[in-house]
Amino acid sequence: MPGIIGKKIGMTSVFNEEGQHIACTLIQAGPCVVTQVRHKHIDGYRAVQLAYDDKKEKHTSKALKGHFSKAKTSPKKVIVEFRDFKAEFEGKVDLGNELKVQDVFQENDFLDAIGISKGKGFQGVVKRHGFAGVGQQTHGQHNRNRAPGSIGGASTPSRVFKGMRMGGRTGGDRVKVLNLKVVKVYPEKNLILVSGSVPGAKNSYVTLVK
Repeated sequence: MPGIIGKKIGMTSVFNEEGQHIACTLIQAGPCVVTQVRHKHIDGYRAVQLAYDDKKEKHTSKALKGHFSKAKTSPKKVIVEFRDFKAEFEGKVDLGNELKVQDVFQENDFLDAIGISKGKGFQGVVKRHGFAGVGQQTHGQHNRNRAPGSIGGASTPSRVFKGMRMGGRTGGDRVKVLNLKVVKVYPEKNLILVSGSVPGAKNSYVTLVK
């Protein structure tokens, strides 16, 4: 199985076997319900669709209610499709089956975490792109420390080139962090502890991909 859906609980820290202090993220991963299985000879590719976190029926459309009823499960908030699952998961990903974190990840595995980064609103070039500002507070440049500086020529080229790094909306983007190590798995509580930071705020949904 390529991955599982979870919810970010927050950050903590642990000591590893070498005595190093490691920052970690605690994630409540699963249990997820298999709501659809796609087959190569029918859909053109192999994939499994997982759903996570219960949702009220009054907030669910009739089409989705019928979709979830086929899997004999209650409506869910998050649906993610994972492609090209391994043959070893053939029996575990049948329609309506429940997938738990210990079925996918073990200690010392490596995973990729996908989430929506925290929104920062409109930010200037110093925070958004790491600019150092124009000069120092000398020679009369009293208000230029966080300014973007020149953004192009005058009559040539008479425009601003696409991709120019300027101020603008920051955050709220889909971010994928690669190669995070699984420090600990708590199967009785559906928790997984991974080293490093995971995109998103507390209680935001994340997708963990093997």
